[in-house]
Amino acid sequence: MTRFSTRRTFLRATGGTALALGFTTGPLPGAHAASADEFSDLRAKWRALVLGAGFSPTAEPFKSRLAELGARAAAYRSAMVPAAGSLWPELVWADPEPDADQESYGYSQRMNDSFSRLSVMAQAYCQQGTGLTGNAALAADIVAGLDHLYAGIYNEGQTRFGNFYNWQIGAPQALLDVCVLMYDQLSADRIANHCRAVDHFVPDSAVASYTGTSTGANRVDLCRVLILRGIVGGSPAKIALGRNALSPVFPYVTSGDGLYADGSFIQHTFVPYAGTYGAVVLGGLGSLISLLAGSTWAVTDPNRQNTFDAVESAWAPFLYNGLVMDGVSGRGTSRGVRLDDPRQIQADDHLRGHGILAAIVLLGQGASAAENARWRGLVKGWLQRDYYSPVLSDRELSLVGMAALKSVLDDTSVAPIAEPTGHRLFPSMARATHRRPRWAASISMASKRITYYETGNGENLRGWHTGSGMLYWWGDSYANGQYSDAFWPTVDPYRLPGTTNSRKVLADGAGGDWGAAKPDVNWVGGATDGNRAAIGQYLRGLQSTLMAKKSWFCLDDSIVCLGAGIKCTDGTGVESVIENRNLGRSGVHALTVDGTVKPMSHPWSQTLTGATWAHIAGMGGYVFPGGATVKALREERTGKWSDINRGMSGTAITRRYLTLYADHGTDPSDAAYAYLLMPGVSTAQTAARAADTGWLQILANTGDQQGVRVPSLGFTGVNFWFGGAVGALTASAPCAVMISEKGDGTAVICVSDPMRMQTGLTLTWNRAVASVLSKPPTVTATATGASLSLGFGDLSGTAGATQRITVALG
Repeated sequence: MTRFSTRRTFLRATGGTALALGFTTGPLPGAHAASADEFSDLRAKWRALVLGAGFSPTAEPFKSRLAELGARAAAYRSAMVPAAGSLWPELVWADPEPDADQESYGYSQRMNDSFSRLSVMAQAYCQQGTGLTGNAALAADIVAGLDHLYAGIYNEGQTRFGNFYNWQIGAPQALLDVCVLMYDQLSADRIANHCRAVDHFVPDSAVASYTGTSTGANRVDLCRVLILRGIVGGSPAKIALGRNALSPVFPYVTSGDGLYADGSFIQHTFVPYAGTYGAVVLGGLGSLISLLAGSTWAVTDPNRQNTFDAVESAWAPFLYNGLVMDGVSGRGTSRGVRLDDPRQIQADDHLRGHGILAAIVLLGQGASAAENARWRGLVKGWLQRDYYSPVLSDRELSLVGMAALKSVLDDTSVAPIAEPTGHRLFPSMARATHRRPRWAASISMASKRITYYETGNGENLRGWHTGSGMLYWWGDSYANGQYSDAFWPTVDPYRLPGTTNSRKVLADGAGGDWGAAKPDVNWVGGATDGNRAAIGQYLRGLQSTLMAKKSWFCLDDSIVCLGAGIKCTDGTGVESVIENRNLGRSGVHALTVDGTVKPMSHPWSQTLTGATWAHIAGMGGYVFPGGATVKALREERTGKWSDINRGMSGTAITRRYLTLYADHGTDPSDAAYAYLLMPGVSTAQTAARAADTGWLQILANTGDQQGVRVPSLGFTGVNFWFGGAVGALTASAPCAVMISEKGDGTAVICVSDPMRMQTGLTLTWNRAVASVLSKPPTVTATATGASLSLGFGDLSGTAGATQRITVALG
């Protein structure tokens, strides 16, 4: 298994220095003799990509990791008992009723896992410092294991069952890695057998069209199989096919799987997935571009530049202090402590992030010198700031990845780059990131185009409300373990921070697998100038009658959060969760409300009536304009990873939580809320903001419009759920508007059509404007003077993108 997904293998390959092994058997009959040296060179390059290079096997952390690799391989070898239907007794692949049901998924997975174990054994044989380096008996057992799997399950006469992935990607990738590593130990007949098996399960037709399970990350994985099949079997045509089949991955897409022009990355049609499947694309393309560079089959498609550009447009916005934000990791957030090895954490946001950083370093080898240098600076900064999960202590990162990242840390010519700041809105995947110099936040939403959440393969069974406006945030030097420290198995899944939810009980996996459940709403998105933003979500609950309008106005030191039109007839309570902080195993962070420190015992709860502000020590502050009734709760929650992922450990885990929420009661008809989130501020700063009642003006907070003005920032933001007038703004149709008035006498007006339905729009700003300095082609008419009028043409094809207009104020 891997941190990128349950079965991804690229960055889990352990690294080391390649060894010259024995004699060369040469290419298969039919291969071009003139290409024999090139095939040999490509095998050597892939060995280096699988095993790694440039580190000392006697230096830490590599010495210990290599010893662990050897111990793991030895354990696999000693437990190997070839029998009918299995190579290891606990990995029986013989399915009594082979089909495509969940039970058959398990049998096909065990077949896949059998190849993965042989790959570990082959790596231990090839690596220095494992205690098994060059061990002839181990080599014989690896070859015998391959023979047994070929004879019993993975051969050209076998019919596929269970999960396609295991047959077309997981197993053949591990098999071909072993064939490369053990090439000199395999006869031509054996290699021919394995190539026929791969050809049977991964025929050329697997990449004939860019549809179904042959898109995005899956397509890159299939191309890896084809290219390695060509290298192992001496087939130029297979290598060319795999190289050419990468081309559909490079262009931007406008629907379905792939990379979008706005930086979104989607897999499984409806799921934001930059943190997992997107990482597979990043790492897979990096490895294949590097592998084929300088060969007859070099990747030269000019559209590959889109992938290079995406490092900073699609991945960097979601990387923070070495972690990758969970809002783009799909069901990967449910992968914690493994069932087969409870000592190991399979993945968390930091571990996934480290793998992406390693992939960026690898991809940089095929990019321009300027891109490579900048990326290494970004990576070094992220690594140096990862105080919570230092990369050299990462037990899950491959030796290849470890070597790559340590080389960046040790490179004195690389200067670390500070965390990027600014706002990024991703309309195509209903996500946003807001990054300030001392903190970062992310918002996850859902629409008719983007699922509430993804479950599948028994994973992420209770992620129901992660798309209901979940607001994640991290500090520069604090709270970086908020979602890493057993958050997902222990948090109340009905009280995710930022969300508005019905307490209606949902079944595990409610809504269906692979992102099937989507709300029938269009208005999700917003407008941004790249620094601040106005974001909105028309929320409809999963398997619920809940409806709400939610807005976030992202500013310099805070995020203004509004909710209105909240109604529900489920017969249950409805809540808007202001905060739900994971305090760890024994956290006692003080909660101060309007100057009074509340009890720190667990459990504890209190209804805070007329509260104007609250502060959580070591975290940040919350301001409630005009006062609010807020419920506060301290509790210890116990859960198991197996509660949310059937393949994870069933060991009970307990964490403490401090929760603040607005209780809208049972079946509310028109409830609302308003609060400011201020990460990292002190108690005094929180109190001061609450006392400055003129700092924030709430212009509207209804089911028709939500808007705010902050005079000191020159900021106005309005989400028009319907056309109408709010403050100095009037819109003829639904839209999002954000205005920043500058100190130089200009203003930037940002407008978007989150619904992607407006064929015309008129926006009037009741403010003296002397002239329009710049505008996009979508603005078809302007009028200036005592007020500004902007006429927009058809916005339905803008994919929710912000239209930016600059004016000179009168």
